Amino acid sequence: MHEQNYKTEVLCVHFLNTRFMKRRAIVWFRNDLRLHDNEALCSALRMADEIIPVYIFDERIFHGKTRFGFPKTGKFRTKFILESIADLRANIRHLGSDLVIRSGRPEDIIPEMTAELKCSWVMCNRERTYEEVLVQDVLEKKLWSTGVELLYTRGKMLYHTQDLPVPVHHTPDVFTLFRKENEGITPIREPLPTPNAITPLPAGLEAGEIPQLRDFGHESFAPDQRSVLPFIGGETEGLKRLRHYFWEKDQVASYKETRNGLIGADFSSKFSPWLAQGCLSPKMIYHELKRYERERVKNESTYWLFFELLWRDFFRLMGKKHGNRIFLKGGIQNKPMRHLRNNMEAFETWAQGKTGVPFIDANMRELAATGWMSNRGRQNVASFLVRDLKVNWQIGAEYFESMLLDYDPCSNWGNWTYVAGVGSDPREDRYFNILTQATRYDANGDFVRIWCPELKHVPAELIHRPDLLCGAERQKYQLNGYPKPMVRVEKWT
Repeated sequence: MHEQNYKTEVLCVHFLNTRFMKRRAIVWFRNDLRLHDNEALCSALRMADEIIPVYIFDERIFHGKTRFGFPKTGKFRTKFILESIADLRANIRHLGSDLVIRSGRPEDIIPEMTAELKCSWVMCNRERTYEEVLVQDVLEKKLWSTGVELLYTRGKMLYHTQDLPVPVHHTPDVFTLFRKENEGITPIREPLPTPNAITPLPAGLEAGEIPQLRDFGHESFAPDQRSVLPFIGGETEGLKRLRHYFWEKDQVASYKETRNGLIGADFSSKFSPWLAQGCLSPKMIYHELKRYERERVKNESTYWLFFELLWRDFFRLMGKKHGNRIFLKGGIQNKPMRHLRNNMEAFETWAQGKTGVPFIDANMRELAATGWMSNRGRQNVASFLVRDLKVNWQIGAEYFESMLLDYDPCSNWGNWTYVAGVGSDPREDRYFNILTQATRYDANGDFVRIWCPELKHVPAELIHRPDLLCGAERQKYQLNGYPKPMVRVEKWT
């Protein structure tokens, strides 16, 4: 009888402990470094009693190399991410919690944390490209074996995939068809609200320190004074940029006319670095744009910004649909591209901005000095590398992956396959006449003079044709060793 009473008492205690044990969830921040419109965070707050915000500096991303030997994450983006993490931590602390920082491999660190902290769930934004999918697949298997659920959420796109008219694998491979299927038809959901509070971290859990730039092998550096914008990472700065561009300067009202500019902060939105790291939600931008159209003006320019956001969704859906093929030399079209060589000598000349073609050199030097290049510049330098130098486009794409502040796998590789003619563009030969482009978008050579000071004394009518200068004229205009062009410029005339 006493034994039966003892068993009953133990069962009651176990029931009470289970009933009142706090349910915990880890929110693993990846490329969603914000509190507004964060589905993983909102889901965790709804389901769990306590949440543990976590960011992991994946050693493969911050210390690894690409196939052609470039650092996977160069100094510009590393600095931007560090600033974004510091801002995220400050914002989480303002809500009563903290951001747990770890370094290593997420698929090893997170299962250890869930076991130690007795977590029931891990929430994270699902990624769709090869390397990121490998990590989340291994993590999911490890968590499943211990009874912990990995719940995926969304946050990189305007559209929710379940709202699209067709399954992802039926998405048209041509942007225009995708746009016609969705524009004005598929709803764009309201952004989720920013939480008012987050529960404190469990007692005894060390939050950890944010690494320094030098921890990733980069020396501290001051921003180049010629940069179009002093890009600073984080949700706070991203929202500040959104307010500036829309409400303080009204620049979005003239976006279509100015978007191909090359000099200055406001010729384009420059939201892309914050979008790439998830510091800004595309849905937030869209709904702020709709409010602007209601309260100020609705015109071709405001539409064109939405049009550019659609391109981001399209490239992400191409990444989901075609998987690893967006990274292959033949692209999603599986074309034989034997004429493109791994010519590293030609690539280095291009990357260093020493081709002797001023418009190309200026853009490449801007990238090397700031981590930024305009969209117009990117299309031209990519076309030049692939079409004129016959260099394997994958090398250029990897270099951009290393250097760009706003690197996003789907957008970067989608754009490179597009220019190389192995992506979603139905046109066979997407070739840019560099001289025509230069004279159209930098008519007086102002952009070239900023980044190629050797040419600053050359008159406007010759700034894009230094190849026409004789020896005496080169000396007169103090070209100081600016190289002769590595291609025949006459083909563009």
